[in-house]
Amino acid sequence: MARLGRYFVPDQPLHVIQRGNDRKPVFFEDDDYAQYRDWLAAASRENGLAVHAYVLMTNHVHLLATPETAASLPRTMQSLGRRYVRRINARRRRTGTLWEGRYRAAPIDTDEYFIACCRYIELNPVRARMVDHPRQYRWSSYRAHADGKEDALAAFHPVWRRLGRSVQARQDAYRGLIKEKLDPAFLGALRAATNGGWALGGEDFLRAIADAARRRAVPLPRGPQPGADKDARQMKLL
Repeated sequence: MARLGRYFVPDQPLHVIQRGNDRKPVFFEDDDYAQYRDWLAAASRENGLAVHAYVLMTNHVHLLATPETAASLPRTMQSLGRRYVRRINARRRRTGTLWEGRYRAAPIDTDEYFIACCRYIELNPVRARMVDHPRQYRWSSYRAHADGKEDALAAFHPVWRRLGRSVQARQDAYRGLIKEKLDPAFLGALRAATNGGWALGGEDFLRAIADAARRRAVPLPRGPQPGADKDARQMKLL
């Protein structure tokens, strides 16, 4: 399959996922998670990438992040990748690749799906039955959003800030939202969009993405798409 092209839309959040090669572990002990998070925080600050939500799983990473420039995300991931692979190869006495190729990313309709995407990311450890509640998992942004825990990586997005007039009100609202069941149609659409290089959102959003990408976006054929409902149509970016 041909590689999908890169794209950049100013101030547009992207759902990013990167998996371990052959879906094998990329984190082996607590120090690995902590070092990766520290290096990601440093690289994102240096390159102008605001990471709003994240989770570090045993064999993959999810981010919801907004790049300032077209280079923000690739430079962050390249810098982080080089440092982290060297660390793991040295500590584990291994050679070769650690990741399953390049990361995958999809622009997300902020108004419609931002909070749902945060919840999807932070509930990963619960779906994987690693913990009973997202608060119990150390390597995600949940406690920053829901409990006000200091997190050098998490950058609060305006959508989160609009959840309440005070920090406490926002945290209370977020804790309430996390209890709601995620729509299966949204889950399927988000996974398909990220894995396939599609934009995820309503028709107005897709038109805006197409304009910003300077006609580098081609709409899918009309009709229902696998894993997506009528409000979660997708667009493939060439």
